[in-house]
Amino acid sequence: MDSWSAPSGIGDDAPRLPGAAVPVRLYDSARQGAFATSPGGRATMYVCGITPYDAAHLGHAATMITFDLVNRLWRDAGHEVAYVQNVTDIDDPLLERAERDGEDWKVLAMRETALFREDMEALRIIPPEHYIGAVESIPVIAEKVVELLERGAAYRLTDGTGDVYFDITAAPNFGYESNLDRATMIQLFGERGGDPDRDGKRDRLDPLLWRGTRVGEPAWEGGSLGPGRPGWHIECTVIAQSLLGATIDVQGGGNDLLFPHHECSAAHGEVLTGKAPFASHYVHAGMIGLNGEKMSKSRGNLVFASRLRADGVDPMAVRLALMADHYRADRAWTDELLKVAEQRLARWRAAASAPCGPSGTDLVAGVREKLADDLDTPGALALIDSWADDALTWLGNDAGAAALMSSTVDQLLGVCLTAPARRDHPLTP
Repeated sequence: MDSWSAPSGIGDDAPRLPGAAVPVRLYDSARQGAFATSPGGRATMYVCGITPYDAAHLGHAATMITFDLVNRLWRDAGHEVAYVQNVTDIDDPLLERAERDGEDWKVLAMRETALFREDMEALRIIPPEHYIGAVESIPVIAEKVVELLERGAAYRLTDGTGDVYFDITAAPNFGYESNLDRATMIQLFGERGGDPDRDGKRDRLDPLLWRGTRVGEPAWEGGSLGPGRPGWHIECTVIAQSLLGATIDVQGGGNDLLFPHHECSAAHGEVLTGKAPFASHYVHAGMIGLNGEKMSKSRGNLVFASRLRADGVDPMAVRLALMADHYRADRAWTDELLKVAEQRLARWRAAASAPCGPSGTDLVAGVREKLADDLDTPGALALIDSWADDALTWLGNDAGAAALMSSTVDQLLGVCLTAPARRDHPLTP
């Protein structure tokens, strides 16, 4: 599956910022604390992507910006970054939306995935090295489900459906990643796509690995599994491990993926390889809310990145607005938040043209320190605000500071301070 184009200034030819990068500390949900990431020369990251049954909303954008920052900080430290993101281009919500709207599910998935790519490019998200759809991965996923059956870590239901489930007792550390009690797990499992009350399961928390063919649903050959399609959690496990190895540095996503998705995908991976933990850091971004509720497709209270672009909002202002609070915080999107971000962007752009300013090298060091401390974007933005205020009031005598400030904001925060040329968006009425 095609990804999107990389933003300018990314790659081997990107200019290096002066001074030394700082090791990145990230909050790990499993250990419930912030710890230094310690990748080798090659840093590995898997981020759960969209189920493309609707346009990407600002919750998706905030999550992708979070892991884009990790990517940028690792690159600043000189690491090669192997980044993989999936697209769940076959799943119940996609089929349900297509049926509701009388649309071919393939067309729906392709259209919304294309729009997501446009949003990511506009927001200057560094594209993944591998952008992989579930459908194209089905053959290797089926092989791994068969392997789990052969190991005794999975079982077939006896009701004739062809459904295969993972036995959570095969993963003795099941629950370590989310740190939730069983009652909460069962509640969330039922709310987030699981089926705790399914007859014939050994445990209420056993997740689906393979769904046997159903009348009116698409299905693929699964070898000895019979026709069907994969479950959600095993999809991410197999894609991540086939491209990144048995263990990875960061598994990322929104905090609504903490359980069951990340817990189950980790359990699958650790049983398949015998190596643990599946990820050194399980990193979760907070939810974006609107009018006091989490922004979600099921609630219909969405603000779409593409709609803002169509309305002429600068994507750099959207990016700044979503970085104004800490990534782990559940936070609200408001008109005032966007207004403040637009004012900040205008002030930074003016300061980037100042003839001189306070020390640029000190600013680089300060921004690095803030971002390396579990992505403290509010702290980093405050440092740049202060620098901009001083530069615009003729404080400081570093003639190269403005150019260095612009490069720092670009490379570490992903915000381009070159004002974009006005052009009509294809969604503009």
